[in-house]
Formats: sequence, structure tokens, C-alpha cells
Amino acid sequence: MATGHSTTFTGQHCLGSLVLWRGFSKASHHMTRLRNVKIHVERAVKQKKIFTIQGRYPVIRCLLRQRGWVEKKLVHHVGTTLLPPQKDLDSSVMGDSDTTEDEDEDENEEFRQPQLFSFDDFLEFDDLDGTHALMSRLVRNETPYFIWTTRRDVLDCRFLSKDQMINHYARAGSFTTKVGLCLSLRNLPWFDEADADSFFPRCYRLGAEDDKKAFIEDFWLTAARNVLKLVVKSEWKSFPIQAEDKEDSGDKEPKKQEKKPVLVSPEFVDEALCACEEHLSILAHMDIDKDLEAPLYLSPKGWSLFLQHYYQVVHEGAELSYLDTQVQRCEDILQQLRAVIPQIDMEGDRNIWIVKPGAKSRGRGIMCMDHLEEMLKLVDGNPLMMKDGKWVVQKYIERPLLIFGTKFDLRQWFLVTDWNPLTVWFYRDSYIRFSTQPFSLKNLDNSVHLCNNSIQKHLENSCHRHPLLPSDNMWSSRRFQTHLQEMGAPNAWSTVIVPGMKAAVIHALQTSQDTVQYRKASFELYGADFVFGEDFQPWLIEINASPTMAPSTAVTARLCAGVQADTLRVVIDWRLDRNCDTGAFELIYKQPAVEVPQYVGIRLLVEGSTIKKPMTMCHQRLGVRPALPHLLTQQGSGEAPYHFPSHHTKARLPSPHVLRPQGRVLRLQHSKLVGSKALSTTGKALMTLPMAKVFISFPPNLDLQVAPSIPEPRKVGLEL
Repeated sequence: MATGHSTTFTGQHCLGSLVLWRGFSKASHHMTRLRNVKIHVERAVKQKKIFTIQGRYPVIRCLLRQRGWVEKKLVHHVGTTLLPPQKDLDSSVMGDSDTTEDEDEDENEEFRQPQLFSFDDFLEFDDLDGTHALMSRLVRNETPYFIWTTRRDVLDCRFLSKDQMINHYARAGSFTTKVGLCLSLRNLPWFDEADADSFFPRCYRLGAEDDKKAFIEDFWLTAARNVLKLVVKSEWKSFPIQAEDKEDSGDKEPKKQEKKPVLVSPEFVDEALCACEEHLSILAHMDIDKDLEAPLYLSPKGWSLFLQHYYQVVHEGAELSYLDTQVQRCEDILQQLRAVIPQIDMEGDRNIWIVKPGAKSRGRGIMCMDHLEEMLKLVDGNPLMMKDGKWVVQKYIERPLLIFGTKFDLRQWFLVTDWNPLTVWFYRDSYIRFSTQPFSLKNLDNSVHLCNNSIQKHLENSCHRHPLLPSDNMWSSRRFQTHLQEMGAPNAWSTVIVPGMKAAVIHALQTSQDTVQYRKASFELYGADFVFGEDFQPWLIEINASPTMAPSTAVTARLCAGVQADTLRVVIDWRLDRNCDTGAFELIYKQPAVEVPQYVGIRLLVEGSTIKKPMTMCHQRLGVRPALPHLLTQQGSGEAPYHFPSHHTKARLPSPHVLRPQGRVLRLQHSKLVGSKALSTTGKALMTLPMAKVFISFPPNLDLQVAPSIPEPRKVGLEL
């Protein structure tokens, strides 16, 4: 019995000990985990490795955690700001509130593809035990030193300390909005020896009356040039010009019953020739002595009639008749125009323009149009379009480089890490976006001409597309380079495309350098969109702030993760080690530092107190040297007027025991007054005249007295 009881007791005791041991083991594990978390957090706080992210950005969050950073979670409701609400008065002026951003394109969309690696799932798996959540709670009252947000206006940079990094610059709307870029690039000749028309399609603000008039004139002259092109093209093809182009293979509209074409007389070609010749003379400044009120060759009414004939030829199938003598004139004038108009080849012959809202992204509100009256009616009939001149019209690239008969554009990333000196990094990898429809100039629908993923992802690929085009409508830049080699242009990427894109980016930033509000600890990643001409020349379309990082396809999933990782290498590692690996980022431009002069105010004031010449005998008797510099002899008087020291010499006050003459001392100060009494007791420099030498002469009958002590100076003020 005793043995049995003993055995039973022993078993229960062992079982109880096992339970206690397991509980102790689990508690010990938690204690070890908490201790490690505390050590990690203390190290991060000491090294200022606390970061904050507004938005998803799983790649940034994951990479910073791997670097030992701890995230300070944002606890705020939707629509609130990170810091106290602020109203940036400059944002409305510079267009920050209207900055072209496409980050929120997929920010609120649940996009998932089974074949793609999900960083969100990885982060959830990485924090199954809640370690990162615990560390975030421990640093909830700490200051974040790395801030990444989707929009610049989420917080006010004025509340940040100098060592807090943030991924935005204030007042960058001068190049991240369509209106801002349009206006800024007009000033390019003041910053560099370059012509914006060589890389940026002509652009006008429809809401500004002067720009509107310039656009109308440009539309007229473009139509006149197109008539010359049509004549030359017709001569090459040796058949009358028709409105239908054979290249428009994607158009499935049934052909209308053939009618007898309207005949446009050769006088129409003469009008176009005279208008172009007049334009050439204006460009050559041959009209400098011409009266400003003198009428042009065609009046507005004459241009209106000219456009009617132009529409008949280009859009309605009218037959253009011309003389043999006119063909050579057309070729000669086109050759002269080609030397002064860089966009003459890419602009085509149908006069298509693209109307854009000035501050929207992802293709919203964009329309392609080819009739002047329709564009003006659109603007005049909508008062909202006129407000602040936010709508722009830009020349459409009618002869783009096509891949298998389909239009595409390219998204190119670049990084700015400083604005003084301007420091620009160019990313080696990029991606191109295809349209879902074959290219056609007859069909002006956005599905044909806009390659934004936000538009094309909602459309089905046309059955007329080439089978080698990707189903997800994206290629990497490396695949694009392979295609260029296959089409017989292996050097186009390295000799034309990349240098052209780099130059366009640098020029756009140069013209905005004076308007952007920079701070040394800020940086920003931008996305520039380019379209290429048939000659591979890149044309800058727009620049986006907060470019989307959503993994919408297999191409963007890889490239967007790479550019985020390399951005951290530049903004964190490169700041500490200039020889570190910066990934695919290349430093393409670093401007010499520009010294900013310190503001000293507008008012200048000369202040002083009178002085009198000491008696020579007095100094000889007392054995004391005069306190002021040697005297200059005045001609004809025998007297020696005082001479004040130049800006190279500092006159020192004498010892308090030395007699000094009674009088007034001249002093020069910028913007504020300094009393002479304080200086008289310090023994420091009496004065320094940095701007000029001052000479004061006293009259010959100057009454000289010996002052027993230093008197109180009287102040005299003189405004300059």
C-alpha cells in the first residue's frame, strides 16, 4: 500500500513538475524574446533607425527591417495627417496639390496574381509571433528618421528636423504637373544651350488667352506645312491623296459608297506655300522693320476658309490638285522648315493634338482631337477648363515608333537627392507599356493612343494584334533592346534613346531648380514617360511624382522591387559611403554648388559721432601718441585734416587713460544701429568700412580743444 501510494504520489509529482517545467520553459522563451526585442529597439533608437511608412509599400518595409530599422506605426484615421494639419500657401501657387501622381492607382485595389511573389504575405509570415508589432509599440513615442509617404502634402516639412529623411520635395509642381512642365521648359535657354522643342512636344495652356492665341496660330501653320507634305507624298506615290491610309489596318468600319471626290484647286497649295514662306521670314527675323499692325498673308477669316479645304483633303477624301512647279517649291520650303522646326518630322500630316487636364494622371480626361473648332468649343463651353489655365493642349506624335504595328510608351525612373547642387540619378532598367489596339490615326479613341496601364488593363486585347506582343502588355527595357537588335538597330538604345532621355530629364530639372523648395535630408523618386519617334528620338510626355510601385505584372513586380531596393542604397548607404553599391542607379548629373548670398536687408545706414583734432603740444607734454592715424596735409592751409582708415585698416580705440579729442566718429552698419558708447569701453576695433573708403576734411578754422575726458558721443544718422 505504502509502496503503491508512494508510486502514485511520485507519478503525480512528476506530472505536475512536467507541467510546471513546460510553463516555465514557455515563460523563459517569452522573456528571452522580450529581452532581444528590447535590445534591438534600444539599438535602433540609439542609431536613429526608426522609420514610418504611409501606404502599403511592403518592399520598403521589408528591406528596412532587414537593415535593423524599427517601424513606428501610424495610428490615425483615414484622411488624417502624420503631423498637425497644415495649409501650405505655396502649394497652390506651384501646383503641389495638383502634382501628377499615379501612386494611388493601385494603392486601394486588391491586385493578386498567383504566379507573383507577394511581399504582403511575406511580411505577415515574417511577423507571426508579433515581434515587429511589439517593437512598433515600444517606439510609438520615438521620432521617425525615415519617412515614406504617397503624397507630399501628407505632412509639413517645416516641422521636420534636419536629420529626418522624407521622400518628397515641396513645390515640385513646376515639373510634375503638365502646366508646370509646359511653362518651365520655355525658360530652358536661360539655363542651358538647348531647345525644349527638340525633346518636348509643343504645349499650350488653353486657359491663358495669350497661349490660346499662340496655339491657334500654331494649328494654322501646322496645317499649312501638312499641305506641303501631302503634295510631296502624293508626288512620290503618284496617285491622288485620299483621306484613308493603308496603314490603318485595324479599322473595321464598312466602307461607304464611293462618291466623286471634291477637287481642291492649286490655289490652295499656293496659300500654304505663301504662309510657310512668311513663317520662315518671321523665324529669320526678316520682319524686324515691318509694322506691327501690318496684316499677315492670311487673315483669321482666310485661315478659317483654308482649314475647311484642309479638312476636306485630310478627313473627307477630297482630291488635291497641284502644279508640277509647286512640287519643287514644297520640297525646298520643307527642307528650310526642317532646319528650324525640330518637330516637323514627328508631327505627321493630320494635325492631331491631345487635350489634357493639367493635373491629372493615368490618362484621366485626355482626348485626341484634330479639328480646331472642336477644341476651342470644348474649352469655351466649359468654364472649369478655363479656371487657372489648368488644361493644356499638346502636339500629338503622329509618327511614333511602333512594335508590331502597336503604339507603346516607356516609364523611366530617376531619383533626385539634392537640389543645390542638383544631383540626379538615372535608373538603368525601365519598362514599356503597349496599347491593346493596333495603331491608327483615323481612330482617335484612347484605347489606341494612350498606353497607361490604368486604361489598358480594363480593355481586351484586339484580335488584330501581332501574336508576339505580350498578353499583359508590358516588356522590360532589356526585352525592348533585344527587339531593337532584331529590327536592325542594335545601337539605337545606347546612342540615341538613353542619352536623349537623360538630357530631357536634366533639362526639366534645371528649369525647376529655382522653384523647388529643397531640404538636404529629402529625396524623391520620379517616373518620366517617353514616346519615341520613328528615328528613335525620345519625346518627354510628362513626369510623375510618386510613381506606382504596384506589381501589376510580372515585369513590374520585379522592376518595382528592384528600384525601391536601389533607392534605399542611394539615400541611406551612399550618404555614408560614396563608394558603396548603388544598384542600377547611375549618377548622371551633379551640378557645382551654387553659393546663395546671405540676405542683408535693403536699408543701409551710416551712423557716427563727431571728433576733433587733438593739440600736438598736449600730446608732446603728456608723452602720449595720438589715438587716430597720421594726418594728411591739406594744400594751401597748413592744416592737417583727418583721414579715416580704409576697409583694409582697423583703427583701435585708445586706452581709457589716454586723452582723445571730442568729436564724432563715423561708423557704417548694415540694417541696424550699434551704439558708440559700448565700443568705447571695450578697446576693440572702432570701425571697419567694408564698402568704400571714406575721407572727411575739416575747415581750416577748426576750433581745437583739449578734452579732459571722453565725452558722450552724439549720434548722427544718414540714410543711403
